[in-house]
Amino acid sequence: MTDSDYELLDSQLRALLGDETDALASASNFVALLYNAMDDVNWLGVYVLRANELVLGPFQGKPACVRIALGDGVCGTAAATLTTQRVDDVHAFPGHIACDPDSRSELVVPLLVNDELIGVLDIDSPSLARFTDVDQRGVETICASFCRLQGNRQRFI
Repeated sequence: MTDSDYELLDSQLRALLGDETDALASASNFVALLYNAMDDVNWLGVYVLRANELVLGPFQGKPACVRIALGDGVCGTAAATLTTQRVDDVHAFPGHIACDPDSRSELVVPLLVNDELIGVLDIDSPSLARFTDVDQRGVETICASFCRLQGNRQRFI
């Protein structure tokens, strides 16, 4: 995808979620929109922060790990460090959690509402080095829009 593709997707997301007040419904449509727009992705979903762990939320793809400790795997690392993790080869990532053995690369973006972690967006691909700088920037922008919209809604918990 190009920068302009991500800009269009971001505006579609804002139009789709603009009037919705339910956080779960919004997250479900957020995930579905991204999953159907991105090529070469085999899993895409949200893990929600509950107490001191990430718990599976809305997703598209095969069944997944339900709970991930902060600091564990790519998702837990993104949550613990509050930084995006773009991993070209998940099998080379120390402590990678293999929910789906077909996944080869991963992009995980922390979701922050009012500077508070509410979860992460996790995207997996069966291809090595699937995610580019453009993908990272585009997904981070879309996540920021999602989080701004979430700021006015109930929390998942």
